[in-house]
Order: sequence, then structure tokens, then C-alpha cells
Amino acid sequence: MTPQATPADPAVFTSRNPADPSDTVIEFPGCGEEAVIQTVQRARQAQAEWLGAGVAARSEALCKAADAIERAADEMTGLVIREVGKPLAEARAELASTVSIWRYYSQVLHEPSGALHEPAAGPGVLLTRRRPLGTAGLITPWNFPLAIPSSKAAPALAAGNAVILKPAPEATACALHLAETLGDVLPDGLLRVVPGGPNVGEALVQLADVVSFTGSTAVGKAVVRTATACGTPVQAEMGGRNAAIVLPDADIPQAAAHIAAAIAGYAGQKYTATSQVIAVGSAREPLRDALAERLGAMTAADPGSASTICGPVISLAARHRVAEMRMSALAAGARLLAGGADGQTAPRNGWYVNPTLLEAVPDGHELLEDVVFGPIAVLQEANGLDQAVHLANAGRQGLVTSLHTTDLESALYGSDHLEASMVGVNAPTTGVAFPLPLGGTEGSGHGPHEQGRAALDFYTSQQTISLLPGGSWR
Repeated sequence: MTPQATPADPAVFTSRNPADPSDTVIEFPGCGEEAVIQTVQRARQAQAEWLGAGVAARSEALCKAADAIERAADEMTGLVIREVGKPLAEARAELASTVSIWRYYSQVLHEPSGALHEPAAGPGVLLTRRRPLGTAGLITPWNFPLAIPSSKAAPALAAGNAVILKPAPEATACALHLAETLGDVLPDGLLRVVPGGPNVGEALVQLADVVSFTGSTAVGKAVVRTATACGTPVQAEMGGRNAAIVLPDADIPQAAAHIAAAIAGYAGQKYTATSQVIAVGSAREPLRDALAERLGAMTAADPGSASTICGPVISLAARHRVAEMRMSALAAGARLLAGGADGQTAPRNGWYVNPTLLEAVPDGHELLEDVVFGPIAVLQEANGLDQAVHLANAGRQGLVTSLHTTDLESALYGSDHLEASMVGVNAPTTGVAFPLPLGGTEGSGHGPHEQGRAALDFYTSQQTISLLPGGSWR
């Protein structure tokens, strides 16, 4: 697998196996600005042909794309495990979701894209329809190296656009494999990968006709500024600090199971991972004990094992960051309930961190303010639902909040007052169905939501057509 654009940047990037850092997955040169320009030009040519092929041809191609990914599922699953350290069960689930995403958009594009209106007076017809914007620039993270690029590329292509993907360097091999797999079923030049660092992403944002970003808040804000200055439509899905609220009437064992998995699963490296647990009233003691027991049993382990829940974090720097935040909280008076030791005995000296739960973390500490992106969470106590909602809303990056209760009135009240864009009742914060809109609030998101039909709207503009009778019409 080699980059699909001519490199002009002397920088060389290396993607390593987080479970075995001595294993180099891919080493590649970054693309230069000229390579990005050439790729965009080729994509625009391919896009015109793609749009002209019609809906039936696009639907058939996307269906074949799903088939191609499904045939390559075993190989791609192994690559996801190797390159980004995703545990086997989650890697398989990501492949299944990726296939479903392509199948979904192969069918949803047959649905009406506009409306028919009667004119105010006289004969005629007024129509609206959606038209593609051109070439979509996609900047994607490493944590879902196939599903996130697919959830952006599939609707963009379904709507008649071309796609240029700039993946995170840590997931470049996965992106190239995806593009290679789709190369036999999509027209040449329609979906291209431009690997590299920030300069490649910036060049793509400046040249694309529409931009979709998923990644950190700092980079997302920079992407939004650049795209806005260029007058380019942009959406940005960024980091989330996600809370789980547990009321006294909740099924505590079930809540603890959901929350522990949302803290430790994939080493907490999801924008929907739980990092804040709020126990209301008498729920505190049983929830604390149940969570400590579950997390204590979820030792970080080899991602290739079917039983592993918490694998390695993506890099040595990520491992150090989680450890430093934990030690800082303990030094400030926090109490350790579970975890607390890095995976020193894990196989092949990988970048492992054991799931960690802390309580009594002082107000203002970074664990209560920042996105951690690691398997660590804070347990807090609230006197009632109102205080719990206040604590959950205090974060600047509200993406998902889960609320555990058996009382319908509490569930409805919480849904009305929580400021997160997604609320799960008796469900984990992780796991978002791809046909539903996805987007954050405040520092967690910018612009229109993605996924589902919302994605088709984002990658298109609305055109209004007025058809009035003419003297020479027949």
C-alpha cells in the first residue's frame, strides 16, 4: 500500500502498533501542497462523470463497495487491531458497521431529495432538489479508522460528490487499505487519500468545496476558521466530556456494566466515552462498589484476544498523559477506587493503561475540565437530579449524557434539561446508530450534524426550479 498522491513533502511519518511499538505498520512521506492541488483537480473531473452517471449507477457502486469491504473484512479487522490497537470484538463490530454504512447510503439515495409546490397563481410547477457541492475534503481521526471515513465518504459519494480523505497519520495504513479496497468498484480519482501532517489538512481545507472534520477541539476550531475564511461549508465533530447519571431507583448492576464498558472499552479512546460518573443520593455506595469491582477486573490486555475490553492507548505520549492526570489528581487529594497502575506486565511492552476510577477530585482539576481520551473517570455525588444535571452540564463539551433510572418522569425531565446533543436512558454513552444524526454542542461540535439523512443535506445545496408554461412548449 502506497500513498495515492505524489509526495512533495520531505517529512516522513511512521505508524506503529500500539500493542508492540517495535512493529512498524507503515512508514510514508507526507504529501505536499502541489500533490493536494493535483488530487483535487483530478477529483473534480471524476465528480462530473460520477454525477452524470445517475442515481442507479451510484447506488450500484456503493452496494459493490459494501460487498468489497465485507469480502476483505478479516484482513481489515487484523489491520485495525494492529495499527490502532482496537480490541478484536470492537474491531469486528467496526467492520460490520462500516459495511452497513455503505449499504445504507446505497439505498437512501433513492429517496426523494426535494419537494413539489403549487405556484401562488396560474399554471406551473415549483420544485426543490438537492445538488452536490463538488469535492468533499474529509479529515478523520485514528480511533475509528474505517467507520468514520465511511460515515463521511459514503453520503458524500451518494449525493454525487467526489471525496478526498486526509486520515490521521496513526491510521494511514487503514485509510489506504480502504481506498485500495474501493478502488475496483469506484471510478478512478473519485476517492483519494492524501496522507501527511497538518500542512496537508490545511491545504485540503483551502481547496475543497465542503469540509467534514472529526478530531480534537483545538484542531477542529482551526479547521473551522480556515474553512469559514474560504467561504466553505464545514462541520466539525470534536472532543466530548460525557457524563453518566445514576439515580437511586436505577438497576445498579446494569448501570455499572454499561458505565464500566464506556470507561474502559477501547481504552476510553472514543469521543463518546464516559469520563464523569454522577451518583445521586443513595446510589453512591452500591454504584461505587460495583464500578470498582468491574473496572478492577478489566485489566489492559492484548487487543488480539477476543476477551479483551481495554487494549493499549494509541501512543507513549497518550499513556504518559493519562498517568500524569491520575497522579496530579491523587496529589490534589483524590482517592483511587480502581486501577492506578500502567500495564507494565502487558505483552510486548505495549502502551497499556489500566482502567482507573477516582473520587473526591477537587473542582477545577483538569480531569473535570478536559477531554482525557483514556480509560480514566471521576465519580461525583449529587443530592438530587437537578444537581446532577447541573454537574453534567458544567462541562464545555457536551456530546453524550447517559441517565440511568426506572422512573419515566425522571427520564423525561433529564432529557429536557441536559444540554448534551445526545441522551441515552439506561444505555451507555458509547455506541451511536449511524442512521441517526450525530453532533455536539459548545466545544464539542460546529455546524450541521452528520450521519443519517442529515449527512446527505450537508454535502448538498438546495436548488429551486420554477416551471411555468411557455408559448412554444408542447
